[in-house]
Amino acid sequence: MTPPVATAPEAETLVAPLGARSYPIHIGPGLLGRAGALLAPHAPNGRVAVIADATVDALHGAALRAGLAAGGLSAETLRLPPGEATKSMARLEQTLSWLLDLRVGRDDLIVAFGGGVIGDLAGFAAAVVKRGVAFAQVPTTLLAQVDSSVGGKTGVNAPQGKNLIGAFHQPVAVLADTDALGALPERELLAGYAEVAKYGLLGDAAFFAWLEAHGPAIRAGDAAARIRAIRRSCEMKAEIVARDEFETGDRALLNLGHTFGHALETATGYGARLLHGEGVAIGIGLAFDLSQRLGLCPQEAPGRVRSHFRAMGMKTDLGDIEGPLPDAEGLLGLMANDKKARGGRIAFVLADDIGRARVVRDVNRDAVRDLLAEALAAR
Repeated sequence: MTPPVATAPEAETLVAPLGARSYPIHIGPGLLGRAGALLAPHAPNGRVAVIADATVDALHGAALRAGLAAGGLSAETLRLPPGEATKSMARLEQTLSWLLDLRVGRDDLIVAFGGGVIGDLAGFAAAVVKRGVAFAQVPTTLLAQVDSSVGGKTGVNAPQGKNLIGAFHQPVAVLADTDALGALPERELLAGYAEVAKYGLLGDAAFFAWLEAHGPAIRAGDAAARIRAIRRSCEMKAEIVARDEFETGDRALLNLGHTFGHALETATGYGARLLHGEGVAIGIGLAFDLSQRLGLCPQEAPGRVRSHFRAMGMKTDLGDIEGPLPDAEGLLGLMANDKKARGGRIAFVLADDIGRARVVRDVNRDAVRDLLAEALAAR
């Protein structure tokens, strides 16, 4: 008997439910080729200003522009260098000057084309140029597809810390073309996977258990598994953003691992030593360690998290970061600059168990310092 022919999964769509500002999140293969049809309703003038990661544009730019043209949209493209260093005031100024030179207006559309760095930078530029121009996210990394492209957080980094300058500005659409993930280096894919795992750890124990079983397939390129993981991540983020768009409550849960991770990114200079998702993965491990020490989560929970991350080949500990790091007091100082800190108190997202997290603002600093000191000593 002839075996059945495997068919490629189709694209799926869900909606970020924000009332009049709700927008579709398209997930699946072939979306670059449909970009014009999907985005034309948001560009009445037929003009699109694409802000692109230069490496991504070299790989996928022709496909995006062909897709835009097929829908009757003409595009101009600004190519920016890859890497976290691009998320800076200098690059923001360059981007705004380019948009103003193009005479971009409110009947045009700005498209962020790349990973989280480009999405945050382009979104912030769209938020402030002409006091607000519509923009769409076309994320090409796993991290951006599951996290930074959804929810409207935009901004750039400052020497004092990560994401300290920015604005809330929701996109009009998200096009997460899973075909683009095929070109990602494995290190970048695994960095994005940390954000996928984060959703299970903060609010869906069954999803984390599914990831423990199917994570290797996601890493290996299973298209259906990738779509399911991205969709569930986006569903969870959209639900949380709908409840708390401006991060006054529940939305802070999305920062599981980020208080530690952002401090580590700042300490390593936002460079190739530590990708954002790698900092998040290490930060999640530290957050579970701290939770266990404070008696919040079961003793076995931190080990289960690290066991899965190690099985996936991810960074899990401070010892996985090459080069020098500040001492425990220095890292605490960087955390105090985190934008979630209030009244000098550092906010942590801690775990009651796998799949249950909460924001805690009264953590004893000595407990955090001791945890960091021990983790640094073990390097």
